[in-house]
Amino acid sequence: MKELATTELYRFRSPELIVAGNGALDALGAHLSVLGPLERVLIVAGSSMVRQGFTDRIAGQLEGLGISVRLLSGIRPEPTAGDIEALRASLEGESFDAVIGIGGGSALDAAKLLSVLLTNEVSVVDLLGVDLVRNKGIPSAMIPSTSGTGSEVTPNAIVTLPEEELKIGAVSSHLLPRLVILDPELTLELPKEITAATGMDAFTHALESFISNKANPFGDTFALESIRLLSRSMLRAYERGDDLGARGDMLLGSMYGGAALTASGTAAVHALAYPLGGKFNIPHGVANAMLLPHVMEFNREAIVDRLAAAASAMGVDTAGRSAAQSADAAIRQIGEWTRKLAIPQDLRRYGVTEADLEGLAEAASKVSRLLNNNPKKLELADIRKLYGELLP
Repeated sequence: MKELATTELYRFRSPELIVAGNGALDALGAHLSVLGPLERVLIVAGSSMVRQGFTDRIAGQLEGLGISVRLLSGIRPEPTAGDIEALRASLEGESFDAVIGIGGGSALDAAKLLSVLLTNEVSVVDLLGVDLVRNKGIPSAMIPSTSGTGSEVTPNAIVTLPEEELKIGAVSSHLLPRLVILDPELTLELPKEITAATGMDAFTHALESFISNKANPFGDTFALESIRLLSRSMLRAYERGDDLGARGDMLLGSMYGGAALTASGTAAVHALAYPLGGKFNIPHGVANAMLLPHVMEFNREAIVDRLAAAASAMGVDTAGRSAAQSADAAIRQIGEWTRKLAIPQDLRRYGVTEADLEGLAEAASKVSRLLNNNPKKLELADIRKLYGELLP
C-alpha cells in the first residue's frame, strides 16, 4: 500500500450539503437556503425525469415557495460542446438565481456547465481543461437519476468534441455544486443496460482512484467504501431493478466514487475510453467496463498490494491467498461481472476495426492529464495493444 510522507499535502472539496435517503427529493424545498435567495430557478433535466413526473415535483415545491421556474429538458446523452452552446443560446436574455440539474450524468454536466456559462462570456471550448473557469457560476443543486458518473459531487463536466473525435472535461472548483439530493427512488426505472453501464462506470471511478498516482487517504476512504457498496449491490440492482436497498447502495456507491475521483483522479481506463466515445459513440460506462480488466492486468505488477486490498472490499475470498493471488482474483471478478452484466466484449460491435487502432491510440495518448496519473507508463504501442485485446 502507498505510504504518504508526513510532509505531503492532499486536498478534498465537496458540496456544501448532501441530503440522501428514500424520498429525499421531496425534501428539496427545505434545503434551498443553501443556494441563497431565490426568485427564479432554471431546471435542467433529462427527458425521463420529465416523463416520470420528477421535474413537476421539483417545480411544485419551488412554486409553492414563490419561486418561478424555467424548465430546459431533452438533454442529449453525452452532449457535444455545440449542444451546450445551443442550450445557452436558448436562454439568451434570461437570468436565474440558481440551476438545478436532474437526470443522468449528461444532464448534470450540462447543468454545471450552464451554471458557469451564464456568468462567463466565453465558449464551452474555452473552459475545457483544468482551472480555466474565471468567474463563479450561479449556485447549483444536483439530483442524479443514475448510479454512475458521480457528477453530483465532482468539479468536472465532460463534453464531446466531434471534430476531434474525443471527449474532454472542464475541471474547476466553480463547477462544484452547493447542494446534492440522493434519492434512490429516482433510479428504480433504469433499464438493465443502463444499470450495468453506469454501475461499472462508478466502479471504475473508485478502483482507478484507488490505484492512481495521486491516491491519498481522502480518496482511499471513499474509493474502498464505493467498491464495497457497488460490489454487493450491482448484480442485485441489475437483476431486480425494484430492489430499493440495492438501488440505495448503488447511488451512495456512485457518489463515493465521484468523491474518490475528486480527491485522487482517474487514469488510463478513462484516457482510453474517451476516444471510443468520441469517435464511435460507445457509451462511457460501457467503454470503461470493457477496458477495465485489461488495463488493470497491464498495471498489475505496479499495483499488486492495492488490487489485493480492492479484492477484499469487493468481497472476494482472499483467505490464505497471497497479495498476487488476490490481485489476480480481483481482475477475474471484474471480468466475470462484465459478462454477467452483458457488457459487450468486442469493439467490432461498435464498428471498430484493426485499421482504427492506430488512430484511437494516437487520440488516447493526448489525454496526458489522465495517463500521467496511471501507475504504469503507457507507450503508444501499449495503448494500441490494449485496444487490440478488445478485437478478439
